[in-house]
Amino acid sequence: MTDKGDDGAVPGTARGDASPWQTAGRPAAPDAPPAAPDAPPAAPDAPPAAPALPDDESGLTGALEVLRARLGALRLPLETTGADAARTELRRSTDQLDDYLLPRLRAQKAPLLVVVGGSTGAGKSTLVNSVLGEKVTQPGVLRPTTKAPVLVHHPLDARWFSTDRVLPGLARVTASGGAGSGTAASNGSAPAEPSRTLRLVPSDALPRGLALLDAPDIDSVDTANRELAAQLLGAADLWLFVTTSARYADAVPWDLLNQAAARKAQVAMVLDRVDPGAEATADDLRDMMVEHGLPDSPLFVIAEGELVEGMLPEDGVGDVSRWLTGLGGDADARRRVIAATRDGVVDSLVLRAGELADAADEQEAADVRLRHVVDRAYADAVAHVAAATSDGALLRGEVLARWQDFVGTGEFFRAVEEGIGRFRDAVGTFFRGKPKEAPQVEKAIAHGLESVVLDAAEEAAERSYQGWRGDAAGAALLEGLELSRTPAALRAEVGEQIRGWQGDVLGLVREQGESKRGRARALSFGVNGLGVALMIFVFASTGGLTGIEVGIAGGSAVLAQRLLEAVFGEDAVRRLAVQARDRLRARIQAVMDGQAARYTAQLDALGSAEAGGPGLRAAASAVAAAASAERRSRAGEAHAASGSAPDQDLVEGRGLRGVRAKAAGTGPVDGRGDLTEQPRKGFWKRLFGEGDR
Repeated sequence: MTDKGDDGAVPGTARGDASPWQTAGRPAAPDAPPAAPDAPPAAPDAPPAAPALPDDESGLTGALEVLRARLGALRLPLETTGADAARTELRRSTDQLDDYLLPRLRAQKAPLLVVVGGSTGAGKSTLVNSVLGEKVTQPGVLRPTTKAPVLVHHPLDARWFSTDRVLPGLARVTASGGAGSGTAASNGSAPAEPSRTLRLVPSDALPRGLALLDAPDIDSVDTANRELAAQLLGAADLWLFVTTSARYADAVPWDLLNQAAARKAQVAMVLDRVDPGAEATADDLRDMMVEHGLPDSPLFVIAEGELVEGMLPEDGVGDVSRWLTGLGGDADARRRVIAATRDGVVDSLVLRAGELADAADEQEAADVRLRHVVDRAYADAVAHVAAATSDGALLRGEVLARWQDFVGTGEFFRAVEEGIGRFRDAVGTFFRGKPKEAPQVEKAIAHGLESVVLDAAEEAAERSYQGWRGDAAGAALLEGLELSRTPAALRAEVGEQIRGWQGDVLGLVREQGESKRGRARALSFGVNGLGVALMIFVFASTGGLTGIEVGIAGGSAVLAQRLLEAVFGEDAVRRLAVQARDRLRARIQAVMDGQAARYTAQLDALGSAEAGGPGLRAAASAVAAAASAERRSRAGEAHAASGSAPDQDLVEGRGLRGVRAKAAGTGPVDGRGDLTEQPRKGFWKRLFGEGDR
């Protein structure tokens, strides 16, 4: 049974409202100059011809290629708000560019691709077979039934689909006809999974310039099948969406149909398996189509009936067959459908690119936020060590005891008290007599400094961990990593850096002594001792470069200062202290940078710091400008050709099944008379609202 409006026409086809492909202000796209793809097909064993680029003065193709490159470089690895949805949209956008938009722009005369999609068990494969009058795709009881998509084309259109011009990610398998026959992939592709293979079936039942693709179920239990179905629908010039009276209100189909409406894709609906007396189902579906933004899409209704040799009755598919025949026989109508879908996809891509740029900005913001947490924690750790090594905090406990053992003799203190001259004389004697004590002080300093550095690193690791764990983007990166504590190898690294610093200090003392010829004798006996004194001086320099204002631990720090000044002079000592302090800070910074890198390396590996939001926006703006220029050019050319006769094709081949049949009690699709008598006369002009109604 065919669902009719008040005027006897199928809803959405010949009403007074706008047609499904109304093109007021959107004239047909001009043909590209004749090129290899439009020439007669080569011999079967000849290499496939490369599609030629269209005459694209607006630069739309080039702008879309730049956008494709930007999308290909976009990374959304962090778990920011809406990241999952953005990743899905990114994949869909790149698929649509690769599978449909760029191939369509590069070969504008390629056949119109009608993708037949729908829910599990809706009867897509049966409909395709019934329209063609031959079994080219295999229905069945098991679900999902359509594993590998089947593309049916006119034999003379084979070259358009045997290459990777469209759907390049699918390997090609050619078939001479029949549901089970096939040969190896003809485009040199490696063997692929069944769900990633496109089976090509020639059929002279189809008009030249029109192809049907039987897609997998959109609600398949197989995730790969669902994703492929969505990908194929995104590659369509026209959707032929099949549902049933039992499934037409399901949520999954309407999710896809809402996406189609949002990007102005051209859609036709088939309501299959409608029981007698349940005609109101079609009215309800029509209401849903209006509600979901598809008020002008055609709706075909197929009554429930017995299959004959696995096919629907001829009169049951007559309306669909006549509709496809009319489309196949009118090149102008095909161009209008292609242009409408293409324009909708371009506009949708521009909007989606802007949303993806926002997502990229969120990625960059999250990256900066997480790095700031780590940078702040380890900067505070360095500052903590710097404070502990300059305020006298280290001159307690073991360090103080070993220092006092080193200099705490009565003779040494009396030499200091009796004057600097006696002190200088005592220096040489002191170091000649007590060099063995210096290593004990060095060890105590190393031990105390090591504890300070390790404690600071442990605190920074804990702060970084807590900061990341409280952020969704950071929490996802912590899984499987032990970052809340410092690694066991850090103690050895810190010890090595401290010994290196002590070596730096001795090197400074030695270098300064060599420049003071009068002190060479004292240095030859006391490099270690003077180095220890310099370390003590550094640890007690609470007054910065102005000297030591505070004596610590009973004057031991003052004693270190006096000792060094007696040998090198006041200015030299202050310079040595600055150099020693700077070298210590550099080594501590190196330790903390290495620890911070345990966190930041996770971000570096993801490449989220340069997500590319501004570049993506610029590319989207360029596409919008080029699309606007292309449409103005197209409108001008269409206006110039407005007085010419419609571009009609000769419908080659034996024709679709049911074209000469009429469902009982129904009129033809356009409500104008039998299309078998005048199969092309003004049909699509009237459908587009340009002829008499």
